[in-house]
Amino acid sequence: MRLRLRLFEFEDLPWFPAVIRAGMMDYLRFMISWLGTYRPIAPLLAEGMVRTGQTRVLELGAGAGGGTETVLTALRAHGQPRATILLTDLYPQPTAWADIARRTHGAIGYEPAAVNALAVPVHLTGFRTLFSAFHHFPPGAATAMLRDAVQAGTGIGVFEGAGKHWAELLLAWTVLPVAQLLLTPFYRPFRLSRLVFTYLIPLIPLCTIWDGTVSVLRMYPVDELLKLAHAADPAGRFTWQAGKKRHWWGPEVTYLIGWPK
Repeated sequence: MRLRLRLFEFEDLPWFPAVIRAGMMDYLRFMISWLGTYRPIAPLLAEGMVRTGQTRVLELGAGAGGGTETVLTALRAHGQPRATILLTDLYPQPTAWADIARRTHGAIGYEPAAVNALAVPVHLTGFRTLFSAFHHFPPGAATAMLRDAVQAGTGIGVFEGAGKHWAELLLAWTVLPVAQLLLTPFYRPFRLSRLVFTYLIPLIPLCTIWDGTVSVLRMYPVDELLKLAHAADPAGRFTWQAGKKRHWWGPEVTYLIGWPK
């Protein structure tokens, strides 16, 4: 699919009700973790950490931290036994992150202050990553994010939990909404509001379908990812790779990763 549209996503709107946004994030966190969406890119990320001598992943735009625990487990299975992850976001979610930190005995930590992915503070070190969020940034901001990593001399990887295919849209319209309706009662921690806005007033599933569709339409295809990287690094200081990794159950992860030469 070559089509790329800059449509809005509900979760980006400042007036969007927090209770609906939280329900959508709960669903995404559960599905990304349950399906192990980002396991296929663990070897790439592990290689980047070796190339840069890093043992810590600095996750930008971490949201509620969905899938981070599976990434940590996969990294440790791919030759990074000392790997740790630090969660950051422009809008921190310390309550959700504290629960992840507790479950992982501190291997996944978090920065409570706001962190701008386009200008990361120098004291926050580690191999930078962005999961399921790069499509939110227009080309100018996306280039600025990559340029900031180049100027800091640290590695960076951006990963989208889908391939840019019409089949991904079909999943977003059929299988995934059914899964959301079936699995919502099992999300933890329990929230009555989640049940109300899923079953009685189905705003959470409807907004999730819209945002999932728009996410695929806003995604950068592989060639555009490489163009953004070269625009951010005109001197060629980094080695860049972009492509897709297929998950065992079918869907793909689209990625761009780079580290200093």
